This record gives sequence, C-alpha cells and structure tokens, in this order.
Amino acid sequence: MDLIIGLIAGAVGGNVAGGIFRKLNMGMLVNSVAGISGGGLGTQALDMLGAGSMTQGGVDLAGVLGQVATGGVGGGALLALVGLIRNATSR
Repeated sequence: MDLIIGLIAGAVGGNVAGGIFRKLNMGMLVNSVAGISGGGLGTQALDMLGAGSMTQGGVDLAGVLGQVATGGVGGGALLALVGLIRNATSR
C-alpha cells in the first residue's frame, strides 16, 4: 500500500514540478515517469527508515500523509534532476 501511494504521489509531484519550473518540463508522460520513479525511490527510502504508514491495527493517517509528501517531493526532485541533466547536455 505504501508503494502505491508513493507512486501516485510521485506522478503528481513530477507533473506539479514540471508546471512550476517550465525549463524543466519535459511533457506529461516524461514528467509522470520521472515522478513515479522518484516517488518509488522516496517511498522505499522512507520504508527502510521504518517510517511506513502501515501499522498493526490498520492504516495510520499521519503515515499516509507522510507517504504522499515523500512521494510528491521525491517525484519532483527526480524530475528536477533529470531536467537539469537534459538542459546541461543539450547546450
């Protein structure tokens, strides 16, 4: 469940970052793929630290919100990194 939330939030984060930073925007498909990858990596990193959203009794709302934030930030960060590399190599 954590991974799914992170992937969806990453796709949204990648597209939001592409909308905010026009120079890094690479189109909806590439923004989504970069965001999904970044969201997945962010989610896995958070899970390795033991801060996942699943508890023994069910789903913790604060954990889910943390997953959404981590996925969104991870997706936006990876899109920014890919966009910067693309812009640097195209010169």
